[in-house]
Amino acid sequence: MTSKLLGEKMLEEHAVTRQQLREALGRQRLHGGRLGQNLVALGYLSEDKLDNFFHRTPPVPETLADAGLNLEFVADLALKHILHMGEFRLADLSERIGLPSALLDEVIELLRREKLVEVRSAAQFVKSSFRFIITETGKVRAGELLEICRYTGPAPVTLEAYREMVEGQSIRNIFVDENAARAAFAEIVISDHLIHRLGPAISSGAPIFIYGPAGNGKTTIAEAIGNALPETIYIPYTILVGGEIVGIFDPVNHTPVKEQPAATGNSFDNPTETVDRRWVRIHRPVIITGGELTMRMLDLEFNPIAKFYEAPLQMKANNGLFIVDDFGRQQISPQQLLNRWIVNLDRQIDFLSLHTGMKFEIPFDQLVIFATNLEPRTLVDEAFLRRMRYKIKIDHPTDSEFRRIFQRVCQMNGVGYEDSLCDYLIEHWYRRRGIPLNACHPRDLIGHILDHSRYAGRPSELTREALDRACENYFVEM
Repeated sequence: MTSKLLGEKMLEEHAVTRQQLREALGRQRLHGGRLGQNLVALGYLSEDKLDNFFHRTPPVPETLADAGLNLEFVADLALKHILHMGEFRLADLSERIGLPSALLDEVIELLRREKLVEVRSAAQFVKSSFRFIITETGKVRAGELLEICRYTGPAPVTLEAYREMVEGQSIRNIFVDENAARAAFAEIVISDHLIHRLGPAISSGAPIFIYGPAGNGKTTIAEAIGNALPETIYIPYTILVGGEIVGIFDPVNHTPVKEQPAATGNSFDNPTETVDRRWVRIHRPVIITGGELTMRMLDLEFNPIAKFYEAPLQMKANNGLFIVDDFGRQQISPQQLLNRWIVNLDRQIDFLSLHTGMKFEIPFDQLVIFATNLEPRTLVDEAFLRRMRYKIKIDHPTDSEFRRIFQRVCQMNGVGYEDSLCDYLIEHWYRRRGIPLNACHPRDLIGHILDHSRYAGRPSELTREALDRACENYFVEM
C-alpha cells in the first residue's frame, strides 16, 4: 500500500488527523522509512494500532448488499449447489456458499416462491430445522444455469473488496530483520555478506534481479526468500467482475493455514463467527515459473468447459513472492515481458480484460525476483535494470563454502565426511583441470556415489576411488 493510499485509509477511519498525516509525510521526506513508522515515531499511532491496521480479517457480511451481491445472483448460485445436495438444511447450504444462514433465508424464500425448492420435512417450527429439496422445475432451471456457468463454489467477493484486502496486506508493509533473514537461509550455506545484501532487499518488497553462473543456488536462494515472508494473508476463492467469476484460490500454489476458527461443524450458522468464509487464510504465496512462461499465462484464462475465468499467475502471487526462474529462456523474450510489465513494476497495478472487452484494474503487489544464469547484457537494457532496485550476483562458492556444502550433503545422505578427501577432490579435480567450484556439485557427486553403492550392493562410503569414479561420470571435457 503506497503512502497516499495508506494515508487516505487512515483519514477515512479517523485513525489520524489531516494535520498529523501532513507532519508524518514531511518527516518521511526528510528521514525516509514508511508512513506508518513515521506516525509511530511522532507519537500519533501506537505500534499495536498500526499492526491492527495492517492485519485485518474480512468481516462477516450482515446483508447481501454488504457482500456486494444481489439476490438473483445468489439464488442462481444456490440452485446449482442444491442440484447435487439432495435434502438439505439452511446451514448446509450456508456452509457451501460461505454466507451466513440469515442472508440465505430470503434466497430460499425466493426459490420457494418460484417453486424451485420445497420443504420436505421439519423437526420444529423454526426455519433452521426445515429440510428442503429441489423440485423437478428446479432441476431444469439448475441445468440451464450450469450451461451458462458451471461454477459451484463459495460465493465470490467484489473486485473492490479484493483490492482493499490486497492493499491492506501489501508485501511492501512487511518487515524482515536480520534474524528472520538468517532463519530463512538456515538450511543452505550462504555468506554473511550475501545475507546482509538479501535482507534489506526482501524487506523492501522491491523487485530483485539475481544473476550469476549456473549451478550456484540462485533458484534455491529465491525459494528460500519465501521462508522469510512473515504473517498470513486472506485471499478470496473467487471474485465477481462484470458479472463474470474469476477464480483466485489455487490449491497448487496457495497453502491454507491449518488452524482456522470455527472450521468444523455448522460454522456458518454460528452467531459468533467473525470471518467472512468466502475468504481463505493462507501463507504468503510463493509462485515459481520458468521456461514454460508464455504471455497467455499472464492474462485471464477462460475455461470453455467450466465457463468461468482463472486468474493469471501474477494475480495469484499478490501479497507474496513471484519468481521468474531461468529468465531469458522463456517462450517470450525478456523485452516482451518487460513491455507487458512496465506499468506493473512502476505503479504496482495491472490491467486485465474479459472476453466481453471489459478492462479492469487489479493490484500488482508482489516481491518479483528474476533469476538467470545468462549474461545480463545479452538479456536486458537500462530501462529494465532501472526498475530492478536490487541486482545481486550469486557467484561460485569459495573453497570454505564448498567444503561446508560438501559436508552438509554427506551428513544428509549418511555418508562419512573427511576433510582430507574434500581437499583431494578440490586439488585433483578442480584446480588441476581448471574446473570452477559450483554449489550444486557436492549434491550431484554424492548422488553418483549413492547410485554406485546401490548398484554394487555395498554401503555408501566416501573414498578417493569413489570420488574419482563419480567425477569421471560427471564432468565433461570441453
